[in-house]
Amino acid sequence: MSGTSAPSPPEPRSGWSRLLIAGVAGAGIGLYILFSFWPRGAAAWRDLAVLPALALGVFPLGFGVAKRLLAGEFRADLLALVSFAAALVMSQWLVAAILVLMLSGGEALEGLASRRASRILEAMARRMPQTAHRVTSSGVEDVSVEDILPGDVLSVHPHEIAPADGVVLSGRGWMDESFLTGEPFRMEKNVGSSTLSGALNGESLLTIKALKPAKDSRYAAIMRVMEESIQRRPRLRRLADEVAAWYSPLAIAVAAAAWIAGGRSERFLAVLVSATPCPLIIAVPVSVIGAVSLAASRSIVVRDPAALERIGGCRTAIFDKTGTLTYGRPALTDLTAAPPMTRQEALSLAAGLERYSRHPLARAILDAARAENVEIPEAQEIHERPGEGLMGVVEGREIRITGRRQAEALGLDFPPSAGGLECVMLQEGAFAALLRFRDAPRPESRSFLTHLPRLHRFEKLMIVSGDREAEVRYLADAVGVTELKAGASPEDKVAIVLDR
Repeated sequence: MSGTSAPSPPEPRSGWSRLLIAGVAGAGIGLYILFSFWPRGAAAWRDLAVLPALALGVFPLGFGVAKRLLAGEFRADLLALVSFAAALVMSQWLVAAILVLMLSGGEALEGLASRRASRILEAMARRMPQTAHRVTSSGVEDVSVEDILPGDVLSVHPHEIAPADGVVLSGRGWMDESFLTGEPFRMEKNVGSSTLSGALNGESLLTIKALKPAKDSRYAAIMRVMEESIQRRPRLRRLADEVAAWYSPLAIAVAAAAWIAGGRSERFLAVLVSATPCPLIIAVPVSVIGAVSLAASRSIVVRDPAALERIGGCRTAIFDKTGTLTYGRPALTDLTAAPPMTRQEALSLAAGLERYSRHPLARAILDAARAENVEIPEAQEIHERPGEGLMGVVEGREIRITGRRQAEALGLDFPPSAGGLECVMLQEGAFAALLRFRDAPRPESRSFLTHLPRLHRFEKLMIVSGDREAEVRYLADAVGVTELKAGASPEDKVAIVLDR
């Protein structure tokens, strides 16, 4: 799709190529040491052992440092490059190979960890289909998503990703838009319903009319925002890099003085190698990898390792709602039964009717019934008419589950809305129960949020979500957060984070 290809991070490093160079350097150093114990005549083989590492490392490592120097950046690896160059000039091949191992090994670990920051973009780009099914007078033809024009009629098959923003012309089903809007519920789609590019179609065939070209679609806009947010990531200024501006020239000056005072060039190299912060160069990526791995073992995914070095100074924490503080799926949170029907009786009848339903809320009802050990009876004569809900006979009683608006249209009297998604259960045409669904918070969310100010000096906690305000406020009250922003688009979320 035009405008939706995944970009590289702002300072790309090929982690795998650096890992290859480090491997070759390590093998060469091992052979060099091995040949040192061989009898006379092995010196030539000893030097040849490290030459591949030097040949592989001289250009990419030197180019990277030279590029940063031209940009006015002085980092800890500058002194290592000067030492490397001096070692080559003086034919100190083992010293040069060790420096290659240090530089390439550190960059390999850091580069492989940093790739997590761009994987989300790569996954988003792969998620979008490359072709669409365009309906014409002569049939259905597959066309590139880039060739979709406003007004084109498209066929979206079951379990496919919607290729364009549009409106439903025919068909009835649902789409999962949580990836785009933050709404945890699958959204029903009928004739006239709007569709978003990137939404996952359910189990029905839908025919839609495209309203925008691919480059102007909602999905492409999200991709652009994600790309811009990664491009704007602040570059790290580690302690070793911050002191490099004065430390490197000082070390070079001391090395030059040692050369002049002793009259031997080897002293220049010895001082440079001793002053090169190789332990810091390799230790920082190793510690980052260790922290990322430790976080992963505790179900925490660190997409940008740079965040680990900045989090100590953070005083504001902004959380998404769906799938972060919640499970990202609807749960039955309240059931109000009309006397003399009991709550458990109403739940049993509803679960029996929904037992074989594929409706998104059926799972929530069945999960609640199983959690409460409620008997789930068999239902007969089950049918579902468009716009009327699910109907059937359970234990000899005619049961119907429908939406609040459909029930209100029948003139029924039942409790007022309390927010969330609501369904009404009717028995023999009369109100029997009101079922409320919400995206339930994770049980550990409140304890996690409350410990942040106490133990980590966070001053402000905020929830930013694309969901409705009533739903976001319900969650905020449940987890103890006072500041929230509802109905936020991905663009809004990025702007809020940048503003903080």
